[in-house]
Amino acid sequence: MATIRVPDEVPTPAQDSETLNKAFRGWGTDEKAIIRVLGKRNESQRKIIRESYKQIYGKDLLDDLSSELSGDFKKAVILWTKDPAERDARLAYKVLNDKKKTIEKLKIIVEIACTNSPSHLIAVRKAYCSLYDSSLEEHIASSVPFPLAKFLVTLATSFRYDKEKVDKEVATIEAGMLHEAIAKKQLDHDHVLYIIGTRSIYQLRTTFAAYKQSYGNALDKDVDGCPGDADLRSLLRMVILCIEFPEKHFAKVVHDSIEGFGTDEDSLTRAIVMRAEIDLMKVRGEYFNMYNASMDNAIIGDVSGDYKDFLMTLLGSKI
Repeated sequence: MATIRVPDEVPTPAQDSETLNKAFRGWGTDEKAIIRVLGKRNESQRKIIRESYKQIYGKDLLDDLSSELSGDFKKAVILWTKDPAERDARLAYKVLNDKKKTIEKLKIIVEIACTNSPSHLIAVRKAYCSLYDSSLEEHIASSVPFPLAKFLVTLATSFRYDKEKVDKEVATIEAGMLHEAIAKKQLDHDHVLYIIGTRSIYQLRTTFAAYKQSYGNALDKDVDGCPGDADLRSLLRMVILCIEFPEKHFAKVVHDSIEGFGTDEDSLTRAIVMRAEIDLMKVRGEYFNMYNASMDNAIIGDVSGDYKDFLMTLLGSKI
């Protein structure tokens, strides 16, 4: 379930555009007005506001936000205001252009490929081509080392069936194929790529359940115990978690971003922005189950100012 709260009575896009434009004028910026408007509008409403703003003022709303805001607040508002497909394409591009492509960074591509709808992934790939004159899969293949590239290209090019229909017999057979690949220490076997990269999310969850029933351990546990490439093990375990329990994955992202010394604001922002209109309510619940603590309180205790207020607005709080 989503957490953002759209008011029962929403101003017209022209009125929202005027409120935003006024927030930019005069001495200082009215950050609260920006939060009040953009933090309480859904994807389609934000898109129309951007179009209206451009039509009325002849400027891109994102450009004005970029020039008027600063810091982590600026990053969060702009990430939220962008078209989601463009947002994810730019996130992927940034990762693929990083000289150090750690598993921690590459998980952004896993999130995009494994925790969204098939139609969204196609939209991301189209946006990527439009923005960078290169396909997402080409960029992965040319910049990520093998065998990680092989796995990520498979995930990025998948178009999964998105209905709940499953075949339990196929699940049992394919659980056996996964078990055999692990026994042979071949996590990059074509069978693994084919199963993980093509089956529907619902079919894969049934396969994972069949695996545990047949072999006693959860699939990710056996993957973790498989000798070989440590990065591939980590990547595959991340894929399994994102497919089976995306809300647990993002609860962990939030927790890891604020735990310990310093805050990873980019990861925190990404998790909240990506899931606020999808399942952030479930993420909040899983956070409590996993860490016996309130996610909202943890965020409030770790960040401050307009950045905190914006994140809490996306979480449904009244600021």
